[in-house]
Amino acid sequence: MPPSLTDFDFRNRTVTVMGLGGFGGGIGAVRFLAEAGANVIVTDLRSETELRPSLSQLDSSWPVTLHLGRHEEADFRSTDLVVVSPAVPKESRFLAIARDADVPLTSEMNLFWERNRGRVLAVTGSNGKSTTTALTHAILAADHNNPKRERVAVAHRCWLGGNIGISLLPEVRRIQPDDWVVLELSSFQLDDLSPLRPRPEVAVVTNFSPNHLDRHGTVESYRAAKHNLLRWQSAEQFAVLNARSEVASWQTAATRLRFGSVDDHRFGIFGDGSEVVTRLPIDLGGEQQLPLGRWLRIPGPHNWQNAQAAIAASLAAGASVAAIEQAVSSFRGLPHRLEFVAEVDSRRCFNDSKSTTPEATVLALQSFDEPIVLLAGGYDKRIDLSAIASAAVSHCRAVALLGQTGPQLGQIIEAAARTANVVGPICRAFESLEPAVAWSLQESAPDDIVLLSPGCASYDWFQNYIERGEQFSSLVQRTGQDVSHRGAEAQRKLTN
Repeated sequence: MPPSLTDFDFRNRTVTVMGLGGFGGGIGAVRFLAEAGANVIVTDLRSETELRPSLSQLDSSWPVTLHLGRHEEADFRSTDLVVVSPAVPKESRFLAIARDADVPLTSEMNLFWERNRGRVLAVTGSNGKSTTTALTHAILAADHNNPKRERVAVAHRCWLGGNIGISLLPEVRRIQPDDWVVLELSSFQLDDLSPLRPRPEVAVVTNFSPNHLDRHGTVESYRAAKHNLLRWQSAEQFAVLNARSEVASWQTAATRLRFGSVDDHRFGIFGDGSEVVTRLPIDLGGEQQLPLGRWLRIPGPHNWQNAQAAIAASLAAGASVAAIEQAVSSFRGLPHRLEFVAEVDSRRCFNDSKSTTPEATVLALQSFDEPIVLLAGGYDKRIDLSAIASAAVSHCRAVALLGQTGPQLGQIIEAAARTANVVGPICRAFESLEPAVAWSLQESAPDDIVLLSPGCASYDWFQNYIERGEQFSSLVQRTGQDVSHRGAEAQRKLTN
């Protein structure tokens, strides 16, 4: 991608947007380009039916031409710019056509980064990015909305965007230099941003474990992409790093703020169970004790870590303790992230569809003391699933195996049970989600947890994790309504 398109004049230029997608970036790019005077070509391999939710957000007055269900070479050769979705593989032959024709390539996030005047607080990591990003934004927004705030460092306004599913590109002209921009950034976005040498005022790396090897090829390449968030920071900036992960030792010139359960007496936030100690430079509040255990409402040790990261980042951005208490106490988590769906016949059902790595599934399993019936598996990203297997042997009554990785995961679970010399969970593979949900509810007992936490991407059966989570929630709620109806009918018959 070119080093910079800051001064690119879009008026009356033809711009190809490759990949409309469903997470906001494609729509944001189209809106920005249309309002900037460009003639936009949207090309996507998916059909009009598959893209209907995104297409409904396009304004009929925008100068947009749609080429769906296919890519045409002319859209990449006879155009002035190609805006590429992060999901598009770098080896795509259509990108090669554009390069051969000397057509510049960029991305929605790169266009935003070049034009953004606000102060950036950026979050990445293999797990926990979205929750940490959303909670950080909630804290800074609470500080902005507090009429009693006195700290000069608090932003004029706080914006939320990036990989969390919100494009800020159409709003970039409204963002002021004193505003905070809180961004979730994926490894794909950070890979694209490297020519711009990103230097966020506050960078957060929640953790690191192998992921997306189907795209990055090697762990080293994936690590290098994540490291781009820290690589070009300067001494007056901050890096918030997980003390229990390898990211704590990643190179950066920024001031390090570590977070974790064990206090290592360096700058950061530490503690486990009920209270945390914040140990920061004097101008950021120095040393304080915060009753995080009393404030935090979302379950799981991983969410404790996410909250620590968000608090450290917010303090680095100048937030007050009052705003932290208000935001953390009222935060109820995000959809598809250990989201409580319904109680069905005394079984509590949780949607953790955003769990697309084994590490995320392990953390979800560790969040409950009750026996669990797990729904896991999905698209094969060529990552090691043994961590899911070991945790399933310890925590699960049964496992419904989903998608491409389902049969493989079942074999690994059986092997893990043999190694541990225990009777492992009952495992059964399914070819669609509906019978898997029905079986999971049948195999569970009263007071059990039924948990969708796939540990894999969704692309084999679904467009994205959102569709997967919504289908699970709908199936659970429908079953709950059927159970309630049968119970009411049985009670009516007894009464009569």
